[in-house]
Amino acid sequence: MSEAPPGGGTKAVSGELRLRIVSALVLAAVILIATAWGGWPFRIVWVLVAGLVAYEWLSMANRDHAIAAAIGVVLAGTLLGFSSASQPALAGVAAVAALTGAVLTPRVESRLALELCGVAYALAFALVAPALRSLPELGLALVIWSFAVVWFTDIAAYFTGRRFGGPKLMPSVSPGKTWSGALGGTIAGTLGGYAVWALTPAATQIVGPVLVIAGSFAASVFSQMGDLFESALKRRFGAKDSSRLIPGHGGFLDRLDGYWAVLVFAGMVLFLTHLKL
Repeated sequence: MSEAPPGGGTKAVSGELRLRIVSALVLAAVILIATAWGGWPFRIVWVLVAGLVAYEWLSMANRDHAIAAAIGVVLAGTLLGFSSASQPALAGVAAVAALTGAVLTPRVESRLALELCGVAYALAFALVAPALRSLPELGLALVIWSFAVVWFTDIAAYFTGRRFGGPKLMPSVSPGKTWSGALGGTIAGTLGGYAVWALTPAATQIVGPVLVIAGSFAASVFSQMGDLFESALKRRFGAKDSSRLIPGHGGFLDRLDGYWAVLVFAGMVLFLTHLKL
């Protein structure tokens, strides 16, 4: 193999960084536009995301059924989402099923069981996110809050971990993550979630600051747990990335692992709150 010319490595890294930035901006634009729009466009985006997540999971577990699973999740998410069923009830059931699937994943050996766990995992995107967005008065603020918690957590965890280092959080699962990064991410995620809420007048009149801070803290912790779970999942299947569907970023599972955990948390809270009303 011939040696790369001087500067070639730097150019490759620079090109990869540009690709990551462009991909991230495009995805963020699509999600934010759909979020602002709400309604059926928002639901369709998340149903398609759920299908792609199911495809990635089953591609790692058993490629033979990946396309069928993706189609099944899209159909199920569409039919259930546009049905007359209660949105909080759908969100609660989907969240519990997704969490159950995640808990069972490390314990099952059957390929069929792993596939079913993946389908349950994916359906949370199709059913919980639209249920949150459909809430009167709070929907838009709630979805933006969930984005803020995950984004602030991820960014702060990365930079504080690099800056302070220290003991590893869970080296057998994700060697790069540190306790300092986890703490920095939790603080930033909590503050970011609270800031979004504080800047939304309608939301501040419905939910008090103590609940928002507690919810943001819990969501930030859940986000990091979701990240660790996906790292463990890839290690089990011997995969570096869940797919190559997003240029420079890997797959949708790679990008949405933390957000999935926040959706599960929010979906269960939404269902329990709905029961009390």
